[in-house]
Parts: sequence; structure tokens; C-alpha cells
Amino acid sequence: METVPQLQRKLGILDDQFTQLQELQDENNPDFVVEVVTLFFQDTERLLNELARTLDQQTIDFNRLDAHVHQLKGSSSSVGAQRVQTVCVLFRNYSEERNIEECLKCLQQLKQEFYFVKNKLETLFKLEKQILEAGGTIPVQ
Repeated sequence: METVPQLQRKLGILDDQFTQLQELQDENNPDFVVEVVTLFFQDTERLLNELARTLDQQTIDFNRLDAHVHQLKGSSSSVGAQRVQTVCVLFRNYSEERNIEECLKCLQQLKQEFYFVKNKLETLFKLEKQILEAGGTIPVQ
């Protein structure tokens, strides 16, 4: 039987970086993955707001826009949020082309992909917590 993260990788939600993150967690730091992913959630919320503000300006600072997207691409890559990272690549291309309309579409797509992966990971963490509280164990991927 496949584990939830294996199924999520098949669906393109997470990549192998998430598994590597899980492998860094041990009994000395049992909440490592949740802590790292929670920081990703907080950082992404901030960056999405910054991107929206930047795109809402009369004169768009494309260098600033690109810097925010680059940061989001890096943080999504570090937790294995593959679909978010993929949209960031497109977003950066449109930013380089100074294509405002496509950048706005990418921002909406980024929000959709982020909230999708956030929902899936929050559900995964909740299920893992319930398993542990019931005396079960979480298999290492």
C-alpha cells in the first residue's frame, strides 16, 4: 500500500524534497517537518500579499516582483511544493517579459496551488497527530 506522501508525489503535489525533509526529522526534533512547513506557510502568505501589492501599483517594479517570485520559488522548492514551484517558473518568465496580464493570472494560480498544498499538508499533519495520539507510528518514507 502506498503512503499519503507517495500518492501526493504521484499527483504532482509534492516532490522528493518533502521526503528528504521527513528524513531529517527524528526523536530529538519530532516536530521538525511541521515547523519547517509552518514557516513556509507564513512566508508564502507574506509573499503572496507582497506580489499582489506590487502588481497593484500604477508603475510595476518588475525587479521587485521577480525577487518575490524567486524567493517563493526557493521556499516552495525547499519543502517539495512542486506545483507552487512550477507556477513560480512561469511567473518569472512572464515577469521578465513584463507581461502584466499573465503575471496577474500567475498570481491567481499561485494562490490556488498554495492553498491546495496547504490544505493537503494540514490534513496530513492532523492525521499523523491522530495516529500518534492513538499509540500508532508513522512510517518513514
